[in-house]
Amino acid sequence: MKKLKKFFRFHIHLKSKHLLAIMTFLCISAIIAALASGVTSAPFQEAAGMLVIPFENSIARIGQWVTDVHSSFQDKQALIDANEELQATVDTLTDQNNILIQDQAELTRLEQLYDLDEEYSDYPKIAARIISKDPGNWYDTFIINRGSNDGVRVDNNVIAGKGLVGIVTEVGSTWATVRAIIDDSSNVSAMTVSTDDNCVVEGDLELIDEGKLRFTQLYDQEDQVTVGERIVTSNISEKYVEGLFIGYVSEVELDTNNLTKKGTIVTPVDFQHLKDVFVITVNKQDSIQGEGETDGTEGSGTEENGVQEGAAE
Repeated sequence: MKKLKKFFRFHIHLKSKHLLAIMTFLCISAIIAALASGVTSAPFQEAAGMLVIPFENSIARIGQWVTDVHSSFQDKQALIDANEELQATVDTLTDQNNILIQDQAELTRLEQLYDLDEEYSDYPKIAARIISKDPGNWYDTFIINRGSNDGVRVDNNVIAGKGLVGIVTEVGSTWATVRAIIDDSSNVSAMTVSTDDNCVVEGDLELIDEGKLRFTQLYDQEDQVTVGERIVTSNISEKYVEGLFIGYVSEVELDTNNLTKKGTIVTPVDFQHLKDVFVITVNKQDSIQGEGETDGTEGSGTEENGVQEGAAE
């Protein structure tokens, strides 16, 4: 009885790692014995199967798990590589698209300048690029990269887009300052195309937020001027050559004096995104002086026109 108790006590205190070692030893011994003796009895094969097969299945499952993990890692790495390649392709296409957009915008500007050059082919002109501007959203005063070395002079008219932009007010050897017709200090002597009625187009930096200019002093005694009428620079202007397009009449109403009319004009020039312009290198005074030299009687007429214009240029 005491021996039995000692036996159980021995097994109770036996560590698990010792049991594992013993079981492993028994399994290996059974396999070796089976291979050495060639025993094929059913009981022994069944015992060997009960010991060996679970072990083999465990090894197989572990091997399959390792294979799956490795395959999953390879698939993940392949996806990462493919994603990086796609992102590089997207970045390249984005850069190319941005370049195409810029090229398209540049082409549009050049086409507009070409059309403008054709429309005012009677006037000598040079192309210029804006290199600086006053603070704010609008190009009311800006500097171009052409100056006296290129034949630019004070009072040269400046055009862009589809119409009049402004006038040169200051010139250096390689630069010039332009005051746009939207500037608060700008006053342009203008006229209607269909009736030749004179008016004054005034700059207004608040009104230009709506894409409009203001006109006043329109003499329209027969009420022929309506919305959509084209307004151009007048033949009596002192500083602007005749016929430069300013815009379309968008509103017209009778002035408080009941003699003249006032209203607004929609300008075709985008004064918020100017970049390239044309400078007309001949001044209005050049033609006036030329006419005065050929006919002395026209000199006094010019002075009268200057008095009629008042503050308008």
